[in-house]
Amino acid sequence: MKIAIPDDYQNIIRSLDCFKLLASQDVIILHQTEKDPALLAEKLKDADILVLTRERTKINEALLEKLPHLKLISQTGKIAAHLDLAACTKYKVAVAEGIGSPVAPAELTWILIMNTLRQIPAAIEGMKNGRWQINIGSTVHGKTIGIWGYGKIGKMIAGYAKAFGARVLVWGSDTSRENAVKDGYEKAATREDFFQNADVITLHLRLNDSTTGIVKETDLSLMKPTAVLINTSRAELIEKGALLKCLKKGRPGFAGIDVYEEEPVYDTAFEWLHMPNVVCTPHLGYVEKDSYELYFGKAFENVMSFINGHPINIANPSVL
Repeated sequence: MKIAIPDDYQNIIRSLDCFKLLASQDVIILHQTEKDPALLAEKLKDADILVLTRERTKINEALLEKLPHLKLISQTGKIAAHLDLAACTKYKVAVAEGIGSPVAPAELTWILIMNTLRQIPAAIEGMKNGRWQINIGSTVHGKTIGIWGYGKIGKMIAGYAKAFGARVLVWGSDTSRENAVKDGYEKAATREDFFQNADVITLHLRLNDSTTGIVKETDLSLMKPTAVLINTSRAELIEKGALLKCLKKGRPGFAGIDVYEEEPVYDTAFEWLHMPNVVCTPHLGYVEKDSYELYFGKAFENVMSFINGHPINIANPSVL
């Protein structure tokens, strides 16, 4: 079978240890993102199997109808809004779901919290330009870290915050808040209380119809002028244009951003990159060696099980 792996931005997949699982297969890897659906379909038209790099490739009916040979999509990590499972079922394409880990995204979130509070990137840039101690940041210790979404990643962030001597304040579903209280943390009394009192707010929600645009301009406007908004989840969780507008008004005062509405970002004039109160990273949440071995290792195992006639982890088994 022909296996295609799109969106390998870093040209890294062939170097992974787990790539040996596909040693006997006919594999093509695409390193450039193709935004034109027709051109993408042309590049993938002979594929029997797609291995997706997380959510970089949008799988919908318009694409599926142009891929007559496609039998399996093997997802790295869990299925999310980028993949139309009903359309896959309609076109009799099996979807194998993978596994994930909260470790790398939680660590990156904490890195962004530390960098925005201490204003380290600006200090480094100043030193490169021959300037010494151009700013003064603040510590995590004693701050209130607001966590919206107390799942696996949110729980890890809460643990980091506790270790650094910070107060943890949780907002989210009733279940999230009650679980946080059981673990010894505080739940916000109201949404307004959450945004008004947190020194740092970090978002850890899955993107779906109910969470798209869930963070409003009115929410962000309640934040302190010294507060930080961290988003390593999905850009679309925030009302379109709201964060940029509020940062320019000074509430919140800073942001650490890993996710964008349009990715990848190659434009050096991209406005976020030139804002002194914003730290940007290029969607590095899960982009880390151990995570890649985990995500792609399971995806490749699912591929080989399918090829060998023993499909596993199929999210739409009715197509088999």
